[in-house]
Amino acid sequence: MAFEIDVLITFAEKDNEAAQKSEQGWVSQFKKFLELMLLQVLGSKPNIVLKSEFDTATAPALNNAAILVSVLTTEFVQSGRCLDNVETFYKATESSKINRVFKVLKAPLTLQEQPPRLRDLIGYDMYQLDTETGMEKEYSDFFSQEAEKQYWMKLVDLAYDIHDALMILNEGDIKSEVKNIYKRKSIYLAETGHDISVQRNIIKRELQRHGYIVLPKNTLPTQASELEREVKKDLAECSLSIHLVGSAYGEIPEGADRSVVDIQNKLAAEIALEKKQTKQEFSRLIWISQNLKNASDKQKAFIDTIKRDTEAQEGAEILQNPLEDFKNIMREELLEAQERTKADETGGKSIYLVHDKIDDNEVKPFREVIEKSGFKVLLPAFEGELLEVRKQHIDNLRNFDGAIIFKGKVNDQWVRMKVLDLLKAPGFGRKKPIQGKALVATENSNVDQYKSQNMTLISGDKNRSLETLKNFLTELNS
Repeated sequence: MAFEIDVLITFAEKDNEAAQKSEQGWVSQFKKFLELMLLQVLGSKPNIVLKSEFDTATAPALNNAAILVSVLTTEFVQSGRCLDNVETFYKATESSKINRVFKVLKAPLTLQEQPPRLRDLIGYDMYQLDTETGMEKEYSDFFSQEAEKQYWMKLVDLAYDIHDALMILNEGDIKSEVKNIYKRKSIYLAETGHDISVQRNIIKRELQRHGYIVLPKNTLPTQASELEREVKKDLAECSLSIHLVGSAYGEIPEGADRSVVDIQNKLAAEIALEKKQTKQEFSRLIWISQNLKNASDKQKAFIDTIKRDTEAQEGAEILQNPLEDFKNIMREELLEAQERTKADETGGKSIYLVHDKIDDNEVKPFREVIEKSGFKVLLPAFEGELLEVRKQHIDNLRNFDGAIIFKGKVNDQWVRMKVLDLLKAPGFGRKKPIQGKALVATENSNVDQYKSQNMTLISGDKNRSLETLKNFLTELNS
């Protein structure tokens, strides 16, 4: 399905007023930053359109937009036109099985203050939060240290979530979101207190980057019985739950005497016990912040219970260490067994032969030489949905011993992107060093521009290139 507009941003006019005439308004700045972020994620420039409450071009824009982003403030909520835009978009997209509406909070609003249509959506908080005092205010400096930790991290989350929705819409396979066609594991990443929301975002992105589905997907209900029902349902789908505990006790839902953080931990312990009895896979990781100087007596009692109570500890590994150390332990929990299995199945070293479908025939002699040299050849995927193809590429980047980029009919831009991917490979959770990288190019190609990339450059006629490749593989095997 083709859309004229990738992302339509709807907002109240007052929220885009600039402090000075020479400056851009908040929403215009947000559009510019989101455009930059989506360009990096999508690989092409998205068509993002602004639509204020007084924009009269209502129906065409709303009918031709793939995604709607609502900038939520008190002014937005009080504007009948803004609410009408949201309602019109929902009606125009009611046959969609995936979420196409995203809410960005420019200023803090409680769930009760938000429009009923938007309450269940995950909110992207784009205002400044002082983690020490809990005070909130709008950003005036988008490039401050605080903005780097909060505003930009939320923007990255939003860009990736919009990217996923656009991929599904453009592929036209609505079932992909419903069926989980890649059989990816689901992980429950518990909601946290406000003081460690940044840390939760870091963990969430780490999990998504490794291909896991992160639950909960929607804002948790504010009523205790509904919240428990939703949390239990999500936990039942998961093989792991992760709980981050800071100095804030967290919000207490209506009809409860425990916080949301406390309730999720209690329910995860119960699920762990149930799954243990039925021999289902389920484990828990609990990370406790080292900075607890502002913790209330109630929060200290909760943390003490986690550390001492055997029921609260059911199926749990409890850690109180730096976040980077926790991330490493989490990666091992998730990836080590999987990677050991792969190594046992394949045996020996592997070469990721990176090439484009257009060069399938031309690359065959080079593939044969690699296989005859005793290497397992990892290949890119060309069939299937874009997300599946990308996942295969990332799996290969995570697991290869050596990599060879083949440049035949493809252009230099394609090669530069693949060289960049190899440079980024250590960031995809690799457990072993890269033993060698090479670029094989047909005789009419100029490879000198890649001399600075720490790669073996192989070019010339086919016979000479094949001999040079054999020497590269011999060195790699030694």
